[in-house]
Amino acid sequence: MNREIRLLGAVAVRPAVRALISQFEAATGYTVAVKFELNPTVKKQIEAGEPFDLVIINPHMVQDLTALGKVKVGSKIAFGRIAMGMAAKAGSRSLDIGSVPAFEHALKSARSIAYAADGTSGGYFSGLLEQLGIADEVKPKLVGISGGQTALAVVRGEAELAVVPVTSILAAAPDVMLVGPFPAELQSYIDFAIGISAHPRDTEAAKQLSEFLMSADVDGTLAAKGVERR
Repeated sequence: MNREIRLLGAVAVRPAVRALISQFEAATGYTVAVKFELNPTVKKQIEAGEPFDLVIINPHMVQDLTALGKVKVGSKIAFGRIAMGMAAKAGSRSLDIGSVPAFEHALKSARSIAYAADGTSGGYFSGLLEQLGIADEVKPKLVGISGGQTALAVVRGEAELAVVPVTSILAAAPDVMLVGPFPAELQSYIDFAIGISAHPRDTEAAKQLSEFLMSADVDGTLAAKGVERR
């Protein structure tokens, strides 16, 4: 029996999942080898043949991988959802983004705004600017960040603000602060699901990890890291 489980996941779930891995390893004796990338990158890697035992990405991507025979039929299960938020460098002046007008004002007033150029959150934010009718004014200020390090762009001086899943902002503390979540009227939760490989090295081990990540015992840790259960 192989004692290593290969987990591929989206960058947005990394802070929450990493906080749980040591608990699982201590309880089971398994070792979990983790690799995190942006959602589309994870999907492409699996499509290209990268071996894995468990994956955590957007639900529709898990469904696509199931249709391709990469994920076991019937193994898909909802993991949780993450809200979109705005980040700034720690110690920056406070901003009010609690209403739609205040949110728009913050975007228009910012010198520069980092976003995940290739990620699910970045796609949503770009569409939101169009929806609000402020794309022409705000898009010239956007700084596309790749590799899932969007929140840290405010620390590196690449942008004044960043729009990114709340989990990534909380994980970047104390250098980065959460200005706040998007206003309720504009909030778009990014959903994540778990899928088990159609060809895992150890079916029982992959199943155990999936069940552990879905257990009520870890809900408190996930909530503290920014992942909401349905």
